[in-house]
Amino acid sequence: MGWVQAACRQEIHGDGRQGDLLQQDARGDFSRWAGQAACVYLDPPFMTGEDFFLRMRVGDRGWETGKDSLLLPAYRDRYADSNEYLSFLGMALENAKMLMKESGSLFLHLDCRMAAHARLLCDEIFGESNFVNEIIWAYQSGGRSMKRFSRKHDVILFYRKSRRQFFDITAVPLPRSENRSNHMRRCVDESGRTYRTIQSGGKTYVYYDDDPVYPGDVWTDVSHLQQKDPQRTGYDTQKPLALLKRIILSSTRPGDLVADLFGGSGTTALAAAQAGRRFLCSDTSPAALSVARKRLLDTEMTLTAPASAPGTALEAEFEPGIAFHDVRLLDYRTPEGAEITGLDAVDQWSVGFYRDGVFRAQASAARKKQSPVLPDMLQLPQLRGTPALLISDVYGNRSVWIQEEN
Repeated sequence: MGWVQAACRQEIHGDGRQGDLLQQDARGDFSRWAGQAACVYLDPPFMTGEDFFLRMRVGDRGWETGKDSLLLPAYRDRYADSNEYLSFLGMALENAKMLMKESGSLFLHLDCRMAAHARLLCDEIFGESNFVNEIIWAYQSGGRSMKRFSRKHDVILFYRKSRRQFFDITAVPLPRSENRSNHMRRCVDESGRTYRTIQSGGKTYVYYDDDPVYPGDVWTDVSHLQQKDPQRTGYDTQKPLALLKRIILSSTRPGDLVADLFGGSGTTALAAAQAGRRFLCSDTSPAALSVARKRLLDTEMTLTAPASAPGTALEAEFEPGIAFHDVRLLDYRTPEGAEITGLDAVDQWSVGFYRDGVFRAQASAARKKQSPVLPDMLQLPQLRGTPALLISDVYGNRSVWIQEEN
């Protein structure tokens, strides 16, 4: 038996109910999820005039040392002028509003370039009375300017859809900082609890050391991703999990839907899944889809995107068993002229069953920093259906292969 490519429009992991990954523009049709999202996070292009990339590590050596890699296009952040950009952003915001429940929240992540324009646009779409916060996320990474004060913060505009908004700041407590209370008088009450007091305006304020404290609207405690951070995927503009977890935990309940229409590396989807929320994550970039898929391989999800890699070829062995079949990946050939070929070109692969354009994954493997060597054998349970393989290669191509009888 050989293997031939099959047209595939969707892949499903588990029951697929935890979340959805889509290859779709932020201005596309999301009406299927209308009125379901408790939180929408948008991290659109910032109108930098630059191109952004995914640094994809290649093969065992690339994942072990970081020396072998490809630079793949992720997205272009180029617009003719601010009017074109705001038109694009406005349609994404209209979609966000449509997705939101009446109790839902929007978090729009930008920087100094377009934040003021976006604030006016959000006032127009959501109403000025539904503005909640301008959150400043301050960080220390990156270079320093000698021509101006270094730009070391982003702006996150927080809007609600209506007065019925759900918000729970008690879900995101902070550790009490000792240096914030060292100017206060330290006391101990009759039960042995330590507290601090300070007088202001003729009143005495009491703060117990073991009482939780909560974030304000300036976030300096969430670090930008450093160069060697284990979270790093190689995807430009990736945001830290801690930032998204704070947003999600404070604005949603377990089981709620969290949406991100500029999904990028999948941080929002991963943070939602880890918090016990569902996710809807969309992006047009195959590079983004590849990274997000890898980070969510252990999650029950549905990925809707065409899988096709013209000019590629596959060799694999299929060994029938009693309870499980052994599927061994022998070779993968990229199109003629491609720089990388063979199993080094495989970044992720799955085995499962194929029917009517849908691939249902049963087992998956992927190269990661913690496991740079890609397993070449996966087990497929003996179930009814057409055995199939899904390959996600280092160029961002996904392809589904089914057995063809000679």
